[in-house]
Amino acid sequence: MTDITKAGTFKLGDRAVKRLGYGAMQLAGPGVFGPPKDHAGALAVLREAIANGVDHIDTSDFYGPHITNQIIREALHPYPGGLVLVTKIGAKRGEDGSWNPAFSPADLKQAVQDNLRNLGLDALDVVNLRIMFDRHGPAEGSIEAPMTALAELQRQGLVRHIGLSNVTARQIAEARGIAEIVCVQNEYNLAHRQDDALIDQLAAAGIAYVPFFPLGGFTPLQSGALSDVAATLGATPMQVALAWLLRRAPNVLLIPGTSSVAHLRENLAAAELELPPDTIAVLDKIGTTAAQV
Repeated sequence: MTDITKAGTFKLGDRAVKRLGYGAMQLAGPGVFGPPKDHAGALAVLREAIANGVDHIDTSDFYGPHITNQIIREALHPYPGGLVLVTKIGAKRGEDGSWNPAFSPADLKQAVQDNLRNLGLDALDVVNLRIMFDRHGPAEGSIEAPMTALAELQRQGLVRHIGLSNVTARQIAEARGIAEIVCVQNEYNLAHRQDDALIDQLAAAGIAYVPFFPLGGFTPLQSGALSDVAATLGATPMQVALAWLLRRAPNVLLIPGTSSVAHLRENLAAAELELPPDTIAVLDKIGTTAAQV
């Protein structure tokens, strides 16, 4: 069994969590919509994650919708002590599976209540406000109104800690003027490096950074470079990409998702993967190349 404590810990809200966690999005059906093809398999993945020491699970009630949270509750409730469940609000699903903004105070309150009900909780550990000005990436615009609504839900005791997703540095600063922010969840990986400066700024402030799409956006040339490094190290490309992220900054928390127990174990093994300095230099160049494309 992999020792994920080798990746270290970082504070998320009022708890220190292991830096390798689990993202539950893939437990829903195709397109993150409807039930999974293998319900028993979904339960098994969650229980395997806990058995391997995972204490940080990322989810949302708009995965499914409702499906993923219901599976988490079925698999793990009553939840083990120390487990931090992080959820996301700010969007809702259309009947066709579309992802639509849901920013109004009423929408946010309903989303919090849905997460509480389906997870079987009295309060949510961490709620990330997903900003949907642009579905393809962060876009400027004031988030004062939804942040104020979420801060009110926090004052009511329904939310313990607040995070942000798909945001700019300016929006993070605006949000921190309204409530404490404990984490930021944006796209970031070897090739998608726009948040390099932001990660370091957040680290200095003690705020966790949680990258999604850890392998997204590679061209064949870039994925070829990653595959070559992986072959040299006797690892998978995903393990190498995760190991690189763990070494990028101490505040990086990883939530790789999968619906496979075998793939879960492979992902967690990244905690024990050592990257020699010359290998890190090769991997760093992937981001430089991507920026020039």
